[in-house]
Amino acid sequence: MDKILVRSGNALKGKIPISGAKNSALTLLPCALLTDEPLTLRNLPRLADIDGFQHLLNQFGISTMIAGSRPEDFGRVMTLSATRLTSTVAPYELVRKMRASILVLGPMLARAGEATVSLPGGCAIGNRPIDLHLKALEAIGAEIEMAAGYVKAVAPKGRLTGGTYTFPVVSVGATENVVMAAVLANGTSEIKNAAREPEIVDLCNLLVAMGASIEGIGTSDLIIHGKDRLHGATYRVMSDRIEAGSYACAAAITGGDVELVGAKMSEMDATVEALRAAGVIVDETADGIRVAANGKLQALTLETAPYPGFATDMQAQFMAMLCMADGASVLTETIFENRYMHVSELNRMGADVETKGRTAIVRGVEKLTGAPVMATDLRASMSLVIAGLVAEGETEVSRLYHLDRGYERLEEKLQLVGADIERVGAE
Repeated sequence: MDKILVRSGNALKGKIPISGAKNSALTLLPCALLTDEPLTLRNLPRLADIDGFQHLLNQFGISTMIAGSRPEDFGRVMTLSATRLTSTVAPYELVRKMRASILVLGPMLARAGEATVSLPGGCAIGNRPIDLHLKALEAIGAEIEMAAGYVKAVAPKGRLTGGTYTFPVVSVGATENVVMAAVLANGTSEIKNAAREPEIVDLCNLLVAMGASIEGIGTSDLIIHGKDRLHGATYRVMSDRIEAGSYACAAAITGGDVELVGAKMSEMDATVEALRAAGVIVDETADGIRVAANGKLQALTLETAPYPGFATDMQAQFMAMLCMADGASVLTETIFENRYMHVSELNRMGADVETKGRTAIVRGVEKLTGAPVMATDLRASMSLVIAGLVAEGETEVSRLYHLDRGYERLEEKLQLVGADIERVGAE
């Protein structure tokens, strides 16, 4: 398997193009199930998860065509056509590798009146049950059975009825699933305590472009008036706020000055606030966001929370950055119970991180030292690369399949701004 080698010494300077958002793209792709007309998505990132989801959609009879683009370009254009569905079953062998596969459940149920989906897999960052997905779908008219590792959902009269559901806790994936299902219901649905992430706004904006009727976009209360059908559309995937935040941490820890081209500050308020609190300069530019170091990094107290709070997907990257801060930082993880697996790897590099339950205490050190380290999940992988950018000597990061799920050609982008990083094949 490939490895990434990172050597320290260079402050990152220049421009990094920010790709389309993985977390948004994986929600927009299943919208192709909602119409028999073509759906074209632009700015789609080249990622293993996108390829995996494309193969899953092909299983249902959806044709996918990628517009001609040069291999050196970032992003791509994909047109999906679900003229006729040939299957309503998402099998285990395709679903097990990627948790986002559960997002075919709602739109398939809405379009075909039934859907059978294997229970999903994904990153090992804690227990992430799908009970809220199922309860929300039941509230708008679905009947659900679970057997032999599969979920089978049926609309008794061939079509969902609509209804009202209040999430007991905020759930991004469950909000996405029920919204996609409700747009074709025979009635109105009201979703309360819905997640408000920018990626959900992106989903709602695409659905509206396809002819859906959704009120309250961007708020926690959504009202969806079901339509008989949706039409095709051409839509640009939003920029990846998590990728942008990750490179911001890389620029800050190296004492660099980087422009994140395509990033939108309005979608990254909590990340920007935390960077500024750490002493980093963050300014909006005509093309994106400028991130520049401004002396010694300052310690922080951060707690992850649903949007608009500090994103759990940024916790590991900030932890790596704060390993070099002045003083002790306190990070509290409230979303997932097992998202500190990168701590032992950072400590192998000389970090001083101690965990107590859901809290991590990060005591800043004078230096980190390169070491062989192993990626444990997507964002943890990036934290190790960030630490490697300042660690003395060479850092060898293995198990890159995690990184390749969420960062488009990471080493190439870092090379653009002067990082000494390369991908090598295993010996």
